[in-house]
Amino acid sequence: MTVDHPPTPGSALWVLAHPRQDSLNGHLFRAGVEALSRDYDVATSDLYAMGFDPVLGEDDLGEPAGRPGNLAVLAGEAYAQGRLQPEVEAEHAKLAAAELLVLQFPLWWYGPPAILKGWLDRVLTDGFAYDDELDPELGTPRRYGDGGLTRRRALVVVTAGEDERTLGPRGVSGDLDSLLFPLTHGALWYVGIDVVDLHVVHDADGLSSAGVEREIRRLRDRLAGLDSEPVRSFRRLRDGDYPTDLRALHPELLPGRTDLGIHRRSASLDAG
Repeated sequence: MTVDHPPTPGSALWVLAHPRQDSLNGHLFRAGVEALSRDYDVATSDLYAMGFDPVLGEDDLGEPAGRPGNLAVLAGEAYAQGRLQPEVEAEHAKLAAAELLVLQFPLWWYGPPAILKGWLDRVLTDGFAYDDELDPELGTPRRYGDGGLTRRRALVVVTAGEDERTLGPRGVSGDLDSLLFPLTHGALWYVGIDVVDLHVVHDADGLSSAGVEREIRRLRDRLAGLDSEPVRSFRRLRDGDYPTDLRALHPELLPGRTDLGIHRRSASLDAG
């Protein structure tokens, strides 16, 4: 069963997934952590600098190695038995303390780098971040707006080589909000973490030194006002919008629509 992890007020975790310290992401990371540290006690996980292993493997599944079963469930059992790898336990401690999570990365092949995906694979552990045990009254598991990591917010900082039109709602590369839906909704909201709107740096490959400074200022300004920003109003599983016998949005809600926006509570207002 998932254990709730009340965050420590004023604590944050900034996770960076970029291999070069002298890159645009490196500059944004250092400036962002410095700015956020004025209001938060900031822990960091610079995944490449740490040499974080992104591969979920037998060492994550407890003992004995090779035992049969669902990998997520086995990892959850290893967590419950205190048999996780030290680097995962360290990330658990930082994430459990943080009331604000910042995930920063470049957009590679229209998604996060593999090292960040692997961080999610290994750190959002069954039993730590969520579980499959059904609520006796609602008949739903603790997912999508519920779980062990509620009462937290996340900011996703992403740099992209393409412009705003190309990654817009009608852009040839696809809408960035939709491209990152597996992260914002499928991972963060899945374990109960609210998300604010993306912070995107477009045309990142061609920025001049003046452009880099402009983006540093823009990130600092965003962080300064972050506490007053609204979160995305995704639908919670426990509210009944997804009947357990359908495993999909109730047919009476926004009939005929199949876009990802239907999973936001505010989408109901769009129907009128």
